[in-house]
Amino acid sequence: MHDVTIRTLNDMKARGEKIAVLTSYDASFTRQAEQAGVDALLIGDSLGMVVQGHESTLPVTLDEMVYHTANVSRASERALIVADLPFMSHNDPLQALASAAALMKRGGAHMVKLEGGTPQMAVVRALTERGVPVCGHLGLLPQSVHRLGGYRVQGRERDDATRILEDACALADAGAQLLVLECVPALLAAEITRAVSIPVIGIGAGADTDGQVLVLYDMLGITPGKRPKFSKDFLAESGSIAAALRAYVEAVKAGRFPDRAHCLA
Repeated sequence: MHDVTIRTLNDMKARGEKIAVLTSYDASFTRQAEQAGVDALLIGDSLGMVVQGHESTLPVTLDEMVYHTANVSRASERALIVADLPFMSHNDPLQALASAAALMKRGGAHMVKLEGGTPQMAVVRALTERGVPVCGHLGLLPQSVHRLGGYRVQGRERDDATRILEDACALADAGAQLLVLECVPALLAAEITRAVSIPVIGIGAGADTDGQVLVLYDMLGITPGKRPKFSKDFLAESGSIAAALRAYVEAVKAGRFPDRAHCLA
């Protein structure tokens, strides 16, 4: 059993202790991240962009997610391992169960993450009723980037904010045990974090969530192209990958990241 479980994260939320999460896709970075004290590792379908060079996460396959999740799980000794269900791998409960089984049995994931609110409730219930821990994902949904018209902040309008809040509560009621909020206004993220009993992890969602997650390559400043405004290049200030990872974890734990410069309006 790993040191960090979902119960650990629940206890951290109850104590007001910040949760530090990073993406990882291979064994070497996994070891470095765990030595730095990361609480959870997300094998994100962001690998489609930062590892494979695609323009979005959409081309990533389930087999590729299983492969990268297994890379991480073989090296991991401490952190909770969360793996993304990739695009079109969970269209109905039966497909979602098969996909989750692959990520957990062959990949070694402890939890699966899926994007979306109301349309996903039946899938979330089916997974959790059969013992699959689920992390929800609301706000900016990279798998829906074409429908959303690009990578834009979500929840600025009152109706959108209300929908995201209601979806967060519904996901928790359906059995989700963790929630990622991406690119939503800080005030909305804070309201959601107070409204649900499950830990809420923010990315571009202000400083008042229960924890933070960044794409590993973004926080090391090595992602090609423009880095997201909400990210920070910790390597530039630290001089080594190990020091940058420690600096990120320490900044999250101390509540210094994100600061005003890395929050979205």
